[in-house]
Amino acid sequence: MMTVPTRDGLRAHLVRTMIAGDVATPRQNNLLHYRRMAAGHPYYQFGLELKREWTERTVLEMMVERCGVHPDPYHLYGDDTIDPDITIAALEAMGDRIGAAARRRANVVLATGHPATLTPLYQGLARALTAAGCRVLAPAAGWTYEIDTGYGGAETRRIVYADGGVAMLEGDDGRTHHTHDAAPMEAMLDALDSASEDTAGEESGFWPDLAIADHGWAGAAGQAGIPTVGFADCNDPALFAGAAEGRIEVAVPLDDGISAHHYAPLTAFLLDRAGLPLPA
Repeated sequence: MMTVPTRDGLRAHLVRTMIAGDVATPRQNNLLHYRRMAAGHPYYQFGLELKREWTERTVLEMMVERCGVHPDPYHLYGDDTIDPDITIAALEAMGDRIGAAARRRANVVLATGHPATLTPLYQGLARALTAAGCRVLAPAAGWTYEIDTGYGGAETRRIVYADGGVAMLEGDDGRTHHTHDAAPMEAMLDALDSASEDTAGEESGFWPDLAIADHGWAGAAGQAGIPTVGFADCNDPALFAGAAEGRIEVAVPLDDGISAHHYAPLTAFLLDRAGLPLPA
């Protein structure tokens, strides 16, 4: 039986599991991503068209405020930090937003670029929202595109849905894959916007009232004007920048690469905050 942690208990869990607090994400990796986002590199924009004149320094300052990374610009190597109190405050804000959507019986899309670790968290939210009468949308299933492997070749990725209605990418090898890409969410929204039932099935004509996502899935939804809440690691500055610019409603800072079962207390905390029942 899933149990709801207290705020103090959740904080201790975040620090103990390194979901927040001292995290394993290398500082040099964080700074590299901040620099590339500021330079406008598409891979680090997550589908967002950022308007501010971001620099590596202003990205760092924003990440200190919104994520809790180490504030010293001369801290160049070693591990970095995520402030667990910022994480919990953002989880509370996310839970409030999910609860409001549940009470409205909203249309919701859920998607993850970290299927190996975050899928159970998203599934818990999806099932609770469905039970509350929300429509969890699953458009463009089977849509494919090719990615550059970086080694002179290409691989096919397709949109698949985990049980509960959580979008992710699968390769020809039958495995799910990590992604930063915005293109899959853009394809989902194109399908929903289409008048053709061939692309969206019975969901043609519906539009999301809320997106719960990460990486480019979240960025593309926010860019399209959909109210979006999401999760982001300390080396994923784009969603925090999107929040700073008003395109992302909530960006929850956490290490998104921890073993999947460690996110169960976060799921329980979110469901409880949203006023949704926990699974038996």
